[in-house]
Amino acid sequence: MTDKRQVANVEKSLRRIAYIVKQRGREILNQFPITPPQFVALQWLHEKGDMTIGELSNKMYLACSTTTDLVDRMEKNDLVERIKDKSDRRVVRIHLLEKGKTIIQEVVKERQDYLSEVLEDFSEQEVDQLEKILASLHREMESEHAYER
Repeated sequence: MTDKRQVANVEKSLRRIAYIVKQRGREILNQFPITPPQFVALQWLHEKGDMTIGELSNKMYLACSTTTDLVDRMEKNDLVERIKDKSDRRVVRIHLLEKGKTIIQEVVKERQDYLSEVLEDFSEQEVDQLEKILASLHREMESEHAYER
């Protein structure tokens, strides 16, 4: 049985870390011609490949109309394009364009550079341990989330 105090401390630390990462991420995004929701959409497309508006809406927890507006703006900025599905012409997929990929790569690199600076005072062993623990936590959360569906 896990100690409630420890659980409370872990939750608090994760929440604080997530807040700082989010704030830092927004500062980095200010250097680029996209909004935070557009970045999230581009990340999903980069990680999962082409998606329909409905699929992207579900991933982002947004209404389809909101996602459509988001995609319209990204399409105008040459970040994505709408393409007809090869197997079903009625289905339209959102495809990430080179400009969108480049922005994702640049933003992620800046985020990693920031994290690298933060981890500079940690030993290689501590960073290795942190990486393994976070990966285990993520796997456990993913399996729990999959189970709930």
